[in-house]
Formats: sequence, structure tokens, C-alpha cells
Amino acid sequence: EVQLVESGGGLVQAGGSLRLSCAASGFSFDDYAIGWFRQAPGKEREEVSCITNSDGSTNYADSVKGRFTISSDNAKNTVYLQMNSLKPEDTAVYYCAARDPRLYASPWWSFEYDYWGQGTQVTVSS
Repeated sequence: EVQLVESGGGLVQAGGSLRLSCAASGFSFDDYAIGWFRQAPGKEREEVSCITNSDGSTNYADSVKGRFTISSDNAKNTVYLQMNSLKPEDTAVYYCAARDPRLYASPWWSFEYDYWGQGTQVTVSS
């Protein structure tokens, strides 16, 4: 059974930090790209970051570049999103998603992913 389980969300004041985790199982983790997306109530889903496990390449949305860092621990089948200098506009439900990058020509922010986690809430107070 394929599973993606996010954790690490919570309530933090502006300027604080959180570390999100995405624990994966049931597929070939090392071959996949793992993306982070977020969606606030009443707003459209937006891309946050992505890492390709095969080569370690990373991508970031302009809104989080320099503040967020994505990383992968292949031994633990887990991807992390370290979020620093959090802003109220970062408040959203954060989702991780997985796809085999060899099978997709679309860009990482296209939302074309095979598997999605349940999401974890991040709330940043002003």
C-alpha cells in the first residue's frame, strides 16, 4: 500500500520555524520526485518545493526561496521541509506528493503527481 504521511505542522509566531516531514512507503522512493504544495482556505493550491531523489536536485517557489529548504533521507524514505522565517502568508495546509520523474514531462509545479498525503496544518500568527 502506498502511503505518504505528513507531520510537523503546528502553530508558530511570525519569524519562527517548523520542520515538516513526509514519510513514504509502498513505492520505490529513490526513483521518485517528492513535492510540497500548500493550500489555504478559499485560495488556490500552490507549489512550494520539490526534490528529485535520484540526483538530489531541488526547486523552490519564489515566495519561499531563501527561507525554506527541502531535503531527503533516502535511508528513512522521508523528505523534510525546513521552514524558517515564517510569515502569516505561509499559513496553509501543506501536502507532500510523489511521482516518478521519468514518466512526466510536465514541470514540477504542475500538480501532476501520483500520490498525495493527507496534509498537515501550518498556522503562522502575526
